[in-house]
Amino acid sequence: MNTLATTAPAFDQQGTQSDEARVDAAMRSFVSEFGVTTALHLESCVHCGLCAQACHFHVTTGDAKYTPIRKLELLRRAYWREASPFAPLVRALGLVKKPSIADLQQWQELLYDSCNMCGRCTVVCPMGIDIAELVKEARHGMFKAGLLPDRLALMDRTARQWGSTATPGEDLPDILAEVSAEHGVVIPCDLGAADILVTAAPAELGEHTKALADAAKILNHIGAKWTLHQGGFDAANIGFNNGDLELQERLTRALIDTAVKIGAKTVLLPECGHAYGAARWEAAKWYGQALPVRIIHMTEFLDEVIASKQIRVNKVGGTATFHDPCQIVRRGGLEAAARRVLAALGFELIELKNHGVTGYCCGGGGGVVSNQRAAPLRQKVFEMKRQQVEATGAKRFVTSCGQCRITLEMGAKQAHWDKRTDSLLELVADNLAA
Repeated sequence: MNTLATTAPAFDQQGTQSDEARVDAAMRSFVSEFGVTTALHLESCVHCGLCAQACHFHVTTGDAKYTPIRKLELLRRAYWREASPFAPLVRALGLVKKPSIADLQQWQELLYDSCNMCGRCTVVCPMGIDIAELVKEARHGMFKAGLLPDRLALMDRTARQWGSTATPGEDLPDILAEVSAEHGVVIPCDLGAADILVTAAPAELGEHTKALADAAKILNHIGAKWTLHQGGFDAANIGFNNGDLELQERLTRALIDTAVKIGAKTVLLPECGHAYGAARWEAAKWYGQALPVRIIHMTEFLDEVIASKQIRVNKVGGTATFHDPCQIVRRGGLEAAARRVLAALGFELIELKNHGVTGYCCGGGGGVVSNQRAAPLRQKVFEMKRQQVEATGAKRFVTSCGQCRITLEMGAKQAHWDKRTDSLLELVADNLAA
């Protein structure tokens, strides 16, 4: 029974491993993460409590169990027992208890339901502890133990089978043909040679096809030689979120190796935060050297083609506020780029109370938006975001992450809020000057 939950146990498990085997698998994974940086982080906490006030789940619930550093407790215990300078003594004297299967089951809620790996806690930590990164490392062990939320485990299996959570690669040409016909735009697929490999997020192959069509509209407008490709097209890396390192590597290599195969020098990522984290910042570790291609986010691309005058945009005017996607802005550094694009569109930007690197997460990142049992927590976070948006009085509400957009739309529907969440990409495409 998960003592952290007030009703049904907030944990799922996959596979047929025994409880002992699950614990051992998690511990082996934890130990494999214990390098110098992780050790310094795990030993540096001074219990100041600042991370609690930075976490939207703690702020909106007032529940101490959502304090970010607490989410690392079992990782810390594993470190002291297995890898710290005094580990033999710690084990011999029983100073730190070995995590149990019940501990791991209870911990699942903290790692997957109430953490977006957004990094806001990392920013405020006076000791420089990268809590978000350590949570990601802890998820590696949970995956090995077969202790994912079932919704995320299903997506993991789908991606392993198809190379995408949305569709098998063999269906991509037909999907793109339908999107092309619906929106009246040419979308090349499986070209043998191109300068830019364009990738998609799953929603762009389903309910948000306009975003994909708008990317095509802009690329065609500047005369780029580009393509989507069956070999690597889905950039939203579910392995990155789940802690499935093998899948994360496979999905990342599919993008980069396909780009190399067709001679592309650039991989263009969609409006997706975790795509940026997985492909832009972690891809090099799979290759052990500088990447053979440039990987850029759609926000960077829009900023660059506007600044270089490859495209001109009409002035929309009016007021707008902007939701900063955590993986793109706080973890990715693209705070100024999005604002330059908004300025080019003629918006008067009215910032949220918390914005830029201190902006609050939408509540759905890190796979939480796909984890149905976390919906009540997500809704609490949405309510805080809604209040901040309304306080600006801005006419438009814009973001540059498709997953944030989905999360915010889900929250708006639940709250009967009529404010639309606009895509930065779609705003640019809708206002291209002739």
